[in-house]
Amino acid sequence: MNVYSRDAASGTRDGFESVVDFEDQLTDSANEVASNGEMATQVGKDAQAIGYVSLTTDFEANNLKAVNYEGAVPTEENVLSGEYQLSRPFDFATRAEGDYASDEEEQLVKAFVAFLTESQEGLEAVASEGGIVDLEAATPWDELKADHPIVDQDNSGITIRTGGSTSVEKTVRAALEAFVPYAGNFQFEMDQTGSGDGWKRVLGDEKDGPTSAHIGFASRHFKDEEDVSGAIASGTYCLDAIVTVVEANNPIEDFTQQQLFDIFTGALENWEDVQ
Repeated sequence: MNVYSRDAASGTRDGFESVVDFEDQLTDSANEVASNGEMATQVGKDAQAIGYVSLTTDFEANNLKAVNYEGAVPTEENVLSGEYQLSRPFDFATRAEGDYASDEEEQLVKAFVAFLTESQEGLEAVASEGGIVDLEAATPWDELKADHPIVDQDNSGITIRTGGSTSVEKTVRAALEAFVPYAGNFQFEMDQTGSGDGWKRVLGDEKDGPTSAHIGFASRHFKDEEDVSGAIASGTYCLDAIVTVVEANNPIEDFTQQQLFDIFTGALENWEDVQ
């Protein structure tokens, strides 16, 4: 079998290795890929492959089979219930207060965070791209916008920039696109290169460089060394399932934690040995 894994900066890899419990034990023969999309493409065209992707991935379009974990099907309902345990958070952190080009820019970022994390419209946009959210806890934007008067003016000259995790791209883009008509037709730019860059570009050593962002994202919790206490806002905006995938014609239907541990550490190297 051919093992595929994400690069070391990936939040998806961090989450997968944490749940399966093989941190720093990945087999030396693993093929590392740089993004969720590349993982899907590579596994989908390799009949001997095994890898892992976000639940938001289009499995059919990429010729992939999503494999159950410990008997549980990877669905939103099973993640929220706790039955499917291969899951991880999609987290965000903003720049610090006062660390923006203008007060208007800062206020617009605050408004978007409220839209993304609290509003019915924002959470529905995230859910439309596979983000797992609790819609019962949502509040209509009309009831939230009074706290954010910035949205009532023309903001077409303001650009919100995001960075970090590649796995969050579809859910964040959906929320940004949904927010534009509610918030004065602002512009946005997304530069999603990996979870390791999320904190760096808003609060770390790249926050004032050419790749700086207003909001950084990680498909994991921020690490202890990634101090987000200075951010205007930080937290989890949705959950996501990590799904073990194989090429569509592979007959495997379910993996146990022990099987995945053995495969990704190199103890199992042939499909016929997977019982």
